[in-house]
Order: sequence, then C-alpha cells, then structure tokens
Amino acid sequence: MPVALGARSTTGWKATIAVAMSNYIEAGSIIAIAVSLSAWQERFGIDDAAVGLLAALSANAFGAAVGAAVGGPLCDRLGRKFIYTYDLVLYMVGVLLAAFAVSYPMLLVAFVLTGIAVGAGVPASWTYIAEEAPAASRARHVGTAQLAWSFGPLIGFALAVALGGLGLTGDRIIFLHLFVVAAVTWWVRQGLPESAIWEDERRARPGTAAAAAGRGLAGLFSRRANVTALLFLFGVYAFWNTVAGQAGIFMPRVYEAAGVTSGTEQNLLQVLVWGCTVLGTWFGFMRYGDRVSRRALYAVGAVAGVVAWGLLVFADGSLPTLLGYAVVWGLAAGIGAQAFYSVWTSELFATPYRASAQGVLFFAARCAVGLLSYWFPTLLSERGVPFVGTIMIALLVVALVVGTVFTPDTRGKTLQQIEAERYGEVLDEPGGAGGAGGRRAPARR
Repeated sequence: MPVALGARSTTGWKATIAVAMSNYIEAGSIIAIAVSLSAWQERFGIDDAAVGLLAALSANAFGAAVGAAVGGPLCDRLGRKFIYTYDLVLYMVGVLLAAFAVSYPMLLVAFVLTGIAVGAGVPASWTYIAEEAPAASRARHVGTAQLAWSFGPLIGFALAVALGGLGLTGDRIIFLHLFVVAAVTWWVRQGLPESAIWEDERRARPGTAAAAAGRGLAGLFSRRANVTALLFLFGVYAFWNTVAGQAGIFMPRVYEAAGVTSGTEQNLLQVLVWGCTVLGTWFGFMRYGDRVSRRALYAVGAVAGVVAWGLLVFADGSLPTLLGYAVVWGLAAGIGAQAFYSVWTSELFATPYRASAQGVLFFAARCAVGLLSYWFPTLLSERGVPFVGTIMIALLVVALVVGTVFTPDTRGKTLQQIEAERYGEVLDEPGGAGGAGGRRAPARR
C-alpha cells in the first residue's frame, strides 16, 4: 500500500524522477570532489597519495562499494522504500561535514559517509524504477536515472565555473547545494509507495528459514542463471565504470597534464562532456532503447568511447582534439554501458535477488574504481596521459566486446516473462521457489 504524508502520494513519472535523483546527488558528489581536490590538497598540505585515498574512499569508489554491499541485500530483504527512508539522511550528514571540513580526517570521514549513502541508494533506485516501469518503455524510465546522473556533473561543473573566483569557499557551496537537493528529495520520497512487484513477492513468501536461505546473497550465488548474469554484467559495467570513474573525478588533472592549465577551461570542457551526455541520453538511449536493436545501440556507444580516448592518446593534445574528446566521450556515455547496465541488471535477476545482485555488482565495480583511483594521480603525474589513456582504452575494449557479443534478448518483455525464461518459473508467484507452489515457465523458444 502507498505510504504517504497525509493525503500525499508520489506515483508515476513523479515517482520515477524522485527515485532517479539518487543518481543526481551521487554524480554531483563525485564532481564536487573532483573540482575541489586541488583546493583541499593546497588547504591541508597533503600529497598525491592522500588525494588518491580521498578519491578511493569516496562515493566514486570504496565508500559506495561498502554501501552497495550492505544496501542491496537490505533492499531485497526489507523493501525498496526502507532504503529511501534512511540513506539520504546519512548522505546529508556526509555532505555537510564536507562543506564545513577543517581538517583532512574530517574530510575523509565526510567522503566515506557520503559514499556509503550513495552506494546504498543507487542500486535501490535502478531496481525500483525498473520494477515500476511498463515493459514497453522500461529503458525510457530507467534512462531517467541516467539523465539525472548526467545533470549532476553538468550542474556541478557549471557551478565550479560560476564560483571559481571564490576558491575553496565556492567548493564548499557546491557541497551545500547537494545538501539542499538531498533534503528536498528525501521529503518528496516520503510519499513513495513500495514497489508493487516486491510487495507481491513478499506476500508470496512462506516465511520459513529454508525459504530465507534461498534468497539474498546465498540464493544469488546458488543459481547458475544468477552467476552467468553477474559475470556478464561485471564485464559490461565494471570495466567501463573503471574508466568513467577516473574521468569523472580526475579529468581536470588529465586536461592539465595535456596542457590546459586554467581551472575554468578545464571545468568548461567538463560542462561540454556532460552536456553531450545529457543529449546522448535523451535523444539516444531514452528514445531508442525500447525501439531498436540494443546490441547495435550498445555497440555504437562502446565504439565511440574507445574512439574518444584514442583521441587523447594518439592525437596531438591540442584544444580541438580535447574538444573532440569531450563531445565524443559525452555522447558515448549517454548511450553507453551504464545506461544499459541499469536496465539489464534489473531485467536479468528475479525479484528476490534483484537489489542484492545490484549491490554485489556495484560493490565489485566501485572496488575496481577505488584500486585504480588510489594510483591514478601518481601514474598520471609520473607516466603522463598516453600511459593512463592506453589503460583506459584496454578496459573499454573489454566492455565493448562483452556487451556486444552477449547482449540479452529482453527488450519489450515484462520482468515476469524474462524471469520465467531464465529460471524456468516466476519466483515471486505464490508457490514459486520462494513461495508455496510455483508457476512453471512456458517452453523456451
């Protein structure tokens, strides 16, 4: 049943947008970190290794990984709405600590808390949106989260340009704006109903210890269909996201290494990147993700990502080259691995495992980002753009091959149809593997 404040209930596209805001504040917090790292480094007198630790433990990496590992299973066990009741409160504490940080340890704690909140919230948002979306427009609805993700950096870097003259004070204001957005989002979410699919699955549970053992993480890894989906999605998302994670938080430093030393110019290049990502998401993924071959659309975005980083590595490093990178990488990200991952990770797992799977995948992907983030500033300063860029290209090629070769046939199907095809039954039906009897799947085509 809907849970509302008074007579207020948030449903439909309003609910989708409210939930998608998890992505805005996550991406926004990563960009707030990115544009402020140099100022924090100067303010606290820390070295590149300490900067790398800030990045590695933040919402961009290990902090989010821990939040996802905890939040995903809780989301399946206690409900999608449970996460929304608490994760943004922790997030608001984190960004407030960052906004008023007076020491390196205080800033580190702020980044860790923010990361944990982000990690718990984002898998829940993708799960909720996909479960509530019509089958014929699932990509369009889930793409709203990708759109919100794109607006976070777009606005964050635009604020960095506008507030650049204020130095570290301007960076603190960017963190404060995230607090305000999170507070408004938290209030709106109080009118969200629980996911109808999750409610149906919960009512179908027999409530026995044996049934509980077949769900959550234990059940996730006990089924071959789950394991194969985890491996596929790790190949798609973890490799691509390791590149995107470095680009999101360290790209101003890459521009500097390439010869663009003005902070304003660096941020304007990032505004261009994320403006193109918004366009790619809206006119590419959201418009065509439910209408054309997903294999072809994914391949276009993945190839464009490789081309973009190829420009950084093999071209002359001039301003036209950097502008070309910004446009191509931005458009690629709009129809790239994250947009498809957010749809596929909701489609390929049954309701009892859906959020837990996202938690595991988000954990693994952010750990990969964190490992490289710790060393990235040092590698960039010591080996330069060609060296780190070649690593990025190799990772993108893996994501390109895995996603294009193993694209699942899920477009236009209901979650129950996909579940029946993959598991042989609909697990959230009364009597399924988690219920009392089970509904067998029709013969596979």
